Formats: sequence, C-alpha cells, structure tokens
Amino acid sequence: MHISWEEYFMGVAALSAKRSKDPSTQVGACLVNTDKRIVGIGYNGFPNGCSDELFSWQKTADNYLNTKYPYVVHAEPNAILNSTSSLKGATLYVTLFPCNECAKLIIQSGIKEVVYGCDKYHDDESFKASRRMFEAAGVKMRKMVPVEVTIKCGE
Repeated sequence: MHISWEEYFMGVAALSAKRSKDPSTQVGACLVNTDKRIVGIGYNGFPNGCSDELFSWQKTADNYLNTKYPYVVHAEPNAILNSTSSLKGATLYVTLFPCNECAKLIIQSGIKEVVYGCDKYHDDESFKASRRMFEAAGVKMRKMVPVEVTIKCGE
C-alpha cells in the first residue's frame, strides 16, 4: 500500500519536526508548490549561530529572557526562508496550526493553503487572529489527520 501525496507531505513535516530540540513542542513544516514539488522544509529552533548552550528551552523562568520564547524561530518561517522557489499558490503542510506572527509571513509569501495536523492552541488569541487573517486573505485552512503518520502535539 502506498500513501497519498497529502500523507507524504505531512509525513515530511512530521519527520522535520523531529529535528527540533524543543523538549515540549516539536513542529515541522513542508512547503509544496502547485506541481507537487517540495520547495521548503523547516522546524522550530534557535537562529543559526545561537547555541543551545547559550539559550534556554525553558517555557517558564524568573525572567522572560531566560525562556525560549524570544529566541525560537518557528517551523513556518524557517520553511519559508529555506524555500528554493516562489511560494505563490503553494501549500503549507505543518504539524501545528500557525500563530499570528507566522500567519503574516505565510500570507505575505503567497501561500494559498495551510494543511495542519494539530490545533491545540485553537482558543488562544494569537491563533484566533491567524484564522481571521487567513480568512481575510483567502488562505484556505484545513485539518488533516494522516492515516500512516503520527503527529505529536506536545504537552
């Protein structure tokens, strides 16, 4: 039995997520053009040159600067930055529904569809903002639960 294109692309996103060193939420993204060619892959991690020894993966700390949040680059912008061609009309397969900051980049890059595996922050304001922007910009959104690929949402 072979897997569908969608299962394949989401599987690539899920496999990419495993490259992330984030102990609580590993996210992967796979960008596909209109010819069903992978044109970008990314996962959440620190910027190039920013060592895990200097920056923390902690979610909470006595000081915001001692958490991961001001430093981590999300999977979606990493995939966009790693893209090898135009993203006009592309589809983004991502293991976790994008936040509002990623949604802005997705829209600006010309991506027209977001296929996601998990939406664990559905009710958070930044994710409500994402859906609002996607709807206004005409970016399709749909949840996918692949048959052959397991997506971990984190804790």
